[in-house]
Amino acid sequence: NNPYWKKHGLKLEPRLIQKADLVISNSTLYAEYASKFNQNSYMVGQGCDINLYNDEIKKIEIPVEMNNIAHPIIGYIGNLTARRLDIKLLEFIAQQKPYWNIVLLGPEDEIFKTSSLHQMPNVYFLGAKPEIALPHYLKFFDVAINPQLVNEITNGNYPRKIDEYLAMGKPIVASATKAMDYFKDYTYLAHSYEEYLLLIEIALKEDNEELRRKRKDIARSHTWENCVNLIYQYVENTLSQ
Repeated sequence: NNPYWKKHGLKLEPRLIQKADLVISNSTLYAEYASKFNQNSYMVGQGCDINLYNDEIKKIEIPVEMNNIAHPIIGYIGNLTARRLDIKLLEFIAQQKPYWNIVLLGPEDEIFKTSSLHQMPNVYFLGAKPEIALPHYLKFFDVAINPQLVNEITNGNYPRKIDEYLAMGKPIVASATKAMDYFKDYTYLAHSYEEYLLLIEIALKEDNEELRRKRKDIARSHTWENCVNLIYQYVENTLSQ
């Protein structure tokens, strides 16, 4: 919606991409866009602190706030903003499955603060938490969700929380945005409200130790170190042409 961008950016950006020796994007959408103007365009994801989410020695304990929340717990960690998240979807899930408990961690915008979610008995807002505390909450989710709207923001935004969910081996149900294509082999992607319910049910039933191990293995390949090494590789490939 920036008028300067509309007037100048749409013309100048393709020229800049064409002049670049190498273009690195952190989303599938942007990488595909850049490749229209420059063949040396690549997608490099983001990473997460794998060690923070490592619970091999079972040292991560349940937070006191979650002691009285019954399973199954369907959880989300991140900014609670109506520009990105589908409030009506969350309301739908809570209404259709009253025996599921929905736990939401993160700062809320004004729309979330005044939403009917706060009046629902099976929805828990636990507020913003420091990063070091997040694994303690995530560990006790039965299914982790990313209930996004499908729009320009979410289609182009790399969902780093997915790496964090995977690092703890959690089954993930997410809106089928373009950005989630990157994770399609390791997550359940929903195209409708009804499919969201179905996929959460499937995720709850299918979850097992082998699937958790595979998810953790994928997360280990998405470290910051691997991202940097991939950039180096693309730079070297470009220089050798």
